[in-house]
Amino acid sequence: MRGSQGTATGGRVLERLRIEVLGPVSVRRGTTSLDAGPLRRQAVLVALVLRRRGPVSYEQLLDDVWGTHPPETGHRVLPSYVFALRKALDPREAGPKTSVIRSGGGGYRFVLDNLELDTAELEAHAQAARRAKDTGDLATATDRFTAALALFRGEPLAGLPGPFAQGERRLLMERRGVLQAGRLECLVGLGRAGDTLDELATLTAADPLNEPLLGLRMRALYAVERQDEALKAFAAMRARLADELGVDPGKQLQRVHEAVLRRDDAFLLGAPPTRPARPRRVVNDLPGAFGNIEGRTHELSLLTAPIPPDTVSIATVDGTAGVGKTTLILQAAHQLRTDYPDGCLYVDLRAHSQDRQSLTPQRVLRRLLRSLGEPSSEVLSDLDELTAAWRTATSSLRLLLVLDDVASARQAAPLLPAGPGSHVLITGRRRLVELDADQRITLEPLASSGAVALLRHLVGKDRADREPKAMRELARLCDGLPLALRIVGARLQTRPTWTPAFLAERMVSDESRLAELSAGDRSVEAAFSLSYDQLPHQLQRGFRVLGLTPTAEVDKLASAAMLGCSPAEAEEVLEGLVDVSLLQQPSPGRYRPHDLVRAHARRLARTAPEEEPPARTALLRLYLDAGRTTSDWGPGGFPTGPNPVNAPFTDWRDAERWLDAAGTELPDVVAHAAALGEADYACWIAEALTDYLLRRGHFHECRTALETALTCADQATDRRMAPTLRTGMGMIDIYQGRYTEGQTWFTTALQISRQNEDEREEGRALAGLGAVALISGRGEEAIPQLTTTLSFAERAGDRWLAGMSLSLLGRAHQLQGRTEAALDCFGLAYTYAETSGRPSLLSRALYCIGDVHLSLGRHREARGMFRRALDLVTQSADQSADIAEQALLLARLGTAQEGIGDLDNALSLHHEALAAHELLDPLKEPQYNRLEMDIRCRLGQTYATAGRLGEAREQFRAALTVPGAEAHTFEYARAEAGLAACQPT
Repeated sequence: MRGSQGTATGGRVLERLRIEVLGPVSVRRGTTSLDAGPLRRQAVLVALVLRRRGPVSYEQLLDDVWGTHPPETGHRVLPSYVFALRKALDPREAGPKTSVIRSGGGGYRFVLDNLELDTAELEAHAQAARRAKDTGDLATATDRFTAALALFRGEPLAGLPGPFAQGERRLLMERRGVLQAGRLECLVGLGRAGDTLDELATLTAADPLNEPLLGLRMRALYAVERQDEALKAFAAMRARLADELGVDPGKQLQRVHEAVLRRDDAFLLGAPPTRPARPRRVVNDLPGAFGNIEGRTHELSLLTAPIPPDTVSIATVDGTAGVGKTTLILQAAHQLRTDYPDGCLYVDLRAHSQDRQSLTPQRVLRRLLRSLGEPSSEVLSDLDELTAAWRTATSSLRLLLVLDDVASARQAAPLLPAGPGSHVLITGRRRLVELDADQRITLEPLASSGAVALLRHLVGKDRADREPKAMRELARLCDGLPLALRIVGARLQTRPTWTPAFLAERMVSDESRLAELSAGDRSVEAAFSLSYDQLPHQLQRGFRVLGLTPTAEVDKLASAAMLGCSPAEAEEVLEGLVDVSLLQQPSPGRYRPHDLVRAHARRLARTAPEEEPPARTALLRLYLDAGRTTSDWGPGGFPTGPNPVNAPFTDWRDAERWLDAAGTELPDVVAHAAALGEADYACWIAEALTDYLLRRGHFHECRTALETALTCADQATDRRMAPTLRTGMGMIDIYQGRYTEGQTWFTTALQISRQNEDEREEGRALAGLGAVALISGRGEEAIPQLTTTLSFAERAGDRWLAGMSLSLLGRAHQLQGRTEAALDCFGLAYTYAETSGRPSLLSRALYCIGDVHLSLGRHREARGMFRRALDLVTQSADQSADIAEQALLLARLGTAQEGIGDLDNALSLHHEALAAHELLDPLKEPQYNRLEMDIRCRLGQTYATAGRLGEAREQFRAALTVPGAEAHTFEYARAEAGLAACQPT
């Protein structure tokens, strides 16, 4: 039954979104139809929805929808399509983080939760039909085939353009043909051949070389005593194949022809097969399905889904120690046992048993053969003989076999049964990549809600609900690991005077946490140790090194630095730890252990103290090299401390991508260095990351890193650190609009720099003070400060500082009306930027030059500058980080187009700017509201110029209602003036 309700949100039930593609694309939420827009936009939606394996990159979407002729604007077109789809499909209160279409990773991802697809219904009906047909229940199979075919409302994806839609349309039409043939075959088997003849005649005429279809038609004709017509149809097919392809009919069609000639009713009319009687008892030795499986509904549904009836199906469940693999697999087995009439078998292979030896395949095979009543297996000793005996014994059986705690594929392979339709469920800590599994599930620790629910079940509702906060903290300290949660539950069950808060306090440190997670013969650390002890030496060292990392995630470069090996060798170590479930791989190339596994690694690292100093220094140097390599400041921006030498980055873009992958964990590196007493490295890394973090808009992370470094700046041997870190703090405040606080930081940095007689740092502080004066409307005051900065920068050879001071000087001159002087400054700033080749510096200089031309009415010159700047921004290493700059440039480019008289293009550019603005996070972009007001004012002005006054008024009103609009006095006055000018006379 189709559901119309979905998940609960904000106290109400959110209606499900349903998308139908088996015909013209149709979208509705509940009973309300939604407009997915023009066909091209529908094609974007379909490409997102039907590609179910994670995000779809911008490039893939462009290829899917436009093929070899993508639009010239490329990536700038997609946001406008996605914006329109979000507006149509999202509930009103949805934002970017709760939209059905999420951004990230260089593309978009459609959230499939709470979504109904008619293709999913199609597959469910088709599977049910196949199962019923295979078991001889042709009436049920016919009904399910009919239900599946009823979902088609015409040609699938009707009218949708693009290679992806074309390919999906072809596959769905082929699927429809297979379902039609299946239904017709069932009708023939039910003795209703006469009901099939018209449809079969139509289908064979449309596909005249389809031999299976003709064979079915011949069977139907025979069933209604039209043998001669069946033979004529065969003769026509034989002639057609000879004329068009030069071949004879295939063996199967020839077999049908021979059966018609011999009047073989059993073959043609499908006499039902009978299963031979089995003179043995049916075995079910599954252990009890013990344990609560809170939070495993999805995994359980995957394991209990229908399987192909004609092969041996294998499902593997891997995961770290204590994650609940056995509990899950036994729950699945008990739900499936009625589907396997020949028996359900269970074997614990003891790969990670503390007190029992792992079982050999020979021993397991003897036990399994005894279970099937084959005592003669006891005389066999050779593995090949036992395997052959097992396969012979199971060749006619449909079994469910559970292999628990498997060490390797080599151990499991001889145990696989041979009977078609048999199913094997396997658990192990190692990923059995050598096995051809139909389904692989890597079991992760429980999410917070599932972990709390399991604890609540163990502790008791009343006791747990008295301390909900402490229960959540216990779940966090257990890292969602079911073994840890069960131990904690047992401790609280056996100590009724303990409260959850009391136990949580006892688990604060790594040592105490691992100690508390032990009860009787159950111990989290012992379970981890069994995995570690079985590792080869190289992987053991790699695991210990993980305990030295300051971040939750690592990659091959960080590991290579700590291990003193090549990145390729480090990757082998990391992948080896993934294979034994001691590491997760949250994204390609990124690795992280679970929290409790990391705590165990830290304890092991302390057992090899000689490994720590070189690994620690190498890792800190890697982060320092990355920060300095990617910084726009260039080599002259870091006159003290070690500069990158033999760093493992091909260029600054490579270093930038590496830092991007670290994300919000970069301040942890600074904190780690500070905690270890590495004051110089803490300060150097914080300084090196400042430019990168500011360009990325990571203001909180930048402030945290600098504040941490400042706490140990007095212990640093590099005296330059005290003023430069304060200048960095001032830069953050300028970016966030905290000008008074920024001025305080710059003033202190200036005083320290003068005491140290450091002209370069003095120049940086003066540049900051000049920027504050300029932003505060004191342009004349800023000019002497910036002029002094320029002279200091040139003497110090700091080209970034020189270019920055020239940009600020140019802005000061522009505000004072000295446009030619401004252009001279911006031109020199561009010259400095060219030497670095950094897109951000070049685009900034071009934007400034274009802005001057725009103010002078030189619209064509401004357009050229803005286009060049926009190209640089869209070609940068990470376009998503430059969305705000794209929006700003698109809006100004639109104004330049308006000045030239190209109003249609101007309006399109302004709307692209608004679509880009929609992708920004208002919590991370300080100028979010001001930028929206600027874009809407420019759009409103263009509408007014085009004589579309109603739409102009709408944009000016929208600008005035932006949150905090009054604080942006220039834009507010501009919107008010624009609205007044558009009022009807």
